[in-house]
Amino acid sequence: MKKIILLFALSFSMMGFAQFSVPTASPRQTVEQQFSLSKITVDYGRPGVKGRKIFGDLVPFGKVWRAGANSSTKITFGQNVNFGGKEVMAGTYGLFVIPTEKDWKIILNKDAQQWGAYTYDEKLNVIDVTVPAQKSSEKQEWFEIALNPVDAHSIDLVLSWDMTKATVNIKEAKPEVVGQIIEKLNEINKIQRDAAAKK
Repeated sequence: MKKIILLFALSFSMMGFAQFSVPTASPRQTVEQQFSLSKITVDYGRPGVKGRKIFGDLVPFGKVWRAGANSSTKITFGQNVNFGGKEVMAGTYGLFVIPTEKDWKIILNKDAQQWGAYTYDEKLNVIDVTVPAQKSSEKQEWFEIALNPVDAHSIDLVLSWDMTKATVNIKEAKPEVVGQIIEKLNEINKIQRDAAAKK
């Protein structure tokens, strides 16, 4: 009987430990932002500077980088978007970067499931856009990807690490069509509110 009670107690303690995870050197983060009619989500690993020289050393210039740590960075668009001036269909993509001292080539690749950039295949690229590498006013110790709304129809994807950042503007792919949909949705919402008010 004592053995049964002991096993029962152990199983409960193991279930308690299951909710914990081992600390990681580059913690995973998911960033989600409502955008237009849907949302944009980014899932990525956050390496730290930790006293190292980052760009041009840990992250070599002119070579593809996973835009984070561990498994490749994934970006998901809930609707078609204009990514830095180029149209991209809704879906999930691997986000990669080829940095140089002056600019960053931001790449969306069909393979969003690989580990790092070790099996990166240029043939699977959907689009790439080149944006300036900007000097930051403050040091960013942990690599960060932010989704910063500009207005109701535009958002900035900002990648920052150490003393460098790069920004890609994202807009609705077909603003006139989106505008018509929003107009219809507002009409439906008004009808529903009016109907609720009469009850």
